[in-house]
Amino acid sequence: MKKIEAIIKPFKLDEVKEALQEIGLQGITVTEVKGFGRQKGQTELYRGAEYVVDFLPKVKIEIVLGDDMVEKAVEAIMNSAKTGRIGDGKIFVSSMEQAVRIRTGETGQDAV
Repeated sequence: MKKIEAIIKPFKLDEVKEALQEIGLQGITVTEVKGFGRQKGQTELYRGAEYVVDFLPKVKIEIVLGDDMVEKAVEAIMNSAKTGRIGDGKIFVSSMEQAVRIRTGETGQDAV
């Protein structure tokens, strides 16, 4: 099993969700987050004064899935979240040791 964490622009969430549903993924977790990468925030103007917004709003998507679905999921996220502009986000893939469905006690791949 693998865990995919993707940080994307908020307005791309619906497109990413639809792309993941099209490849057969059933469940995702979404969190509103703030952060910055190479773009290092942006300069805003408020009542004539300039200020820097260091942390930009982003959306973090978390998915746990079988090894056989990882490539499809990464490709779906990448294609649907891409705008071609700075700040499109990142995708992280890591190994998942165990998963347990609380209601039934199922473990491993069955819990996902």
